Amino acid sequence: MGSIKDYFSSVGKGLKSLVQGMEVTGKELVTPKVTEQYPENRATLEIADRFRAELTLKYDKEGHHKCIACGICQMNCPNGTIKLTTKMVDLPDGKKKRKLDKYYYDLGSCTFCMLCVTTCPQNALEFTNDFEQAVFTRDKLVKTLNYRPEPAGEPAPAPRPAMDPEQLAKIKAEALAKAAKIKAEREAAAKAAAGTPAAEAPKPAATEAQKPAASEAPAADGDANA
Repeated sequence: MGSIKDYFSSVGKGLKSLVQGMEVTGKELVTPKVTEQYPENRATLEIADRFRAELTLKYDKEGHHKCIACGICQMNCPNGTIKLTTKMVDLPDGKKKRKLDKYYYDLGSCTFCMLCVTTCPQNALEFTNDFEQAVFTRDKLVKTLNYRPEPAGEPAPAPRPAMDPEQLAKIKAEALAKAAKIKAEREAAAKAAAGTPAAEAPKPAATEAQKPAASEAPAADGDANA
């Protein structure tokens, strides 16, 4: 008796689940279609703004980027996806500055963790939603992000002004004096280390006020002995 009851109970549960499944299927039959006919709909395809597809540098209207080649993104990348090469350039004031030469980014090993973007102190990086990155060879996934040429029309670095001969001679004299002082200090240190006593400094001459006091001292001693 119990087995027959269990049989009909299981049949009822099966029919109930079947009805629920048919209900879901019926709803989907009348729901508007959301399938994207890609790539035919490229012109109207909308991708979410937060979708991460490719790392890029931010460029302004003049074609400049904000990257200062600090290397923070390279250090924070967990997969070694980013590699920077730098170069030194001369500034108008005669100083040198490190500048970005090449910014290499390997899309094939990127995990899209966004650590490079969030830790950049200059806000120079961003992820685009350009997902069409299919290629036939892996080496084509290594991209150079600063692919744009340097903006034209930038003023050339001003040449360093010629130094005045008198100022140059003064600088040379100060350098020679400093070198001689350092040499003398080294020689004195070497003599002290070898145990050679240093030359005693000359004692200052007695002043006129001190001379009578010195001459009176023996007389006082003589009176005391008497």
